[in-house]
Amino acid sequence: MKKCCLIIALLIILFASCSRPAKPAVVFQSDFGLKDGAVSAMKGVASGVSPELKLYDLTHEIPAYNIWEAAYRLEQTAAYWPKGTVFVSVVDPGVGTVRKSVVMLSKSGHYFVTPDNGTLTLVAKSMGIAAVREIDEAVNRRSQSNQSYTFHGRDVYAFTGARLAAGVISFEQVGKQLPDTVISIPFQQAAKNGNQLSGMIPVLDVQYGNIWTNIPDSLLHSLGVKAGDSLQVQLLHKDSLVFNQPIPFVHTFGDVPEGNVMAYINSLMQFSVAINMGNFASHYQIGSGPHWKVKVEKASVK
Repeated sequence: MKKCCLIIALLIILFASCSRPAKPAVVFQSDFGLKDGAVSAMKGVASGVSPELKLYDLTHEIPAYNIWEAAYRLEQTAAYWPKGTVFVSVVDPGVGTVRKSVVMLSKSGHYFVTPDNGTLTLVAKSMGIAAVREIDEAVNRRSQSNQSYTFHGRDVYAFTGARLAAGVISFEQVGKQLPDTVISIPFQQAAKNGNQLSGMIPVLDVQYGNIWTNIPDSLLHSLGVKAGDSLQVQLLHKDSLVFNQPIPFVHTFGDVPEGNVMAYINSLMQFSVAINMGNFASHYQIGSGPHWKVKVEKASVK
């Protein structure tokens, strides 16, 4: 009889644990790198809030102080995560100053915990803003950290993000509601003007040196471009021409000989330029960010 009761009790515990809804994931991004303990400290704080939280990394290799790239990496990945996911993004050159610490809830149901310094530029545009709240550091701050002014990633953002994901606080308890706007970094949006497309280089495919633009495949195809066509591609830095050549448009890298330049549509369905088995950015000294622009049109046939 005792054995039967024990089995029943174990089954009840198992059922209760299985039926309990999973807590949202917490996804961390920073410019800290992995050379020291900063990332581990943030995860330690989050685990201290709730050991049940699932903690993941987006990247910690954002170039130091590069708020624009932080904005891009959030947009690159956020849509692939389930509704309710909490992103903690800490690229914060103004740490300890008057910039606001916020949590933005997107219309897609994702939460973004970050300084309001431009990091939310792209997800606010692509996912929409449902609400923005300023973090009340009087309650949403790691205990006994009031005299620490330079590590809000650990003391404020990781702590608040974990409390939100764990259900310790509701979104309303983050702090006071702000207007549904965030600080935005100006940039060249993709556009079509006659037979020419214009856009920018938001980021490099850093591992390989490929040039990624914000020109979507739909805009490129509106020119009637098909595989095998030649495209005249101009790359500009602060309106100074850096690269200007006709390039074949192909499906994939192996469609051109090794070492040749090519244009293609990347995995985000955006126009890109590369050297097959080479590093385009390094070879032509191309960078990325709001000051880097691109122009594309069909090359004239002689």
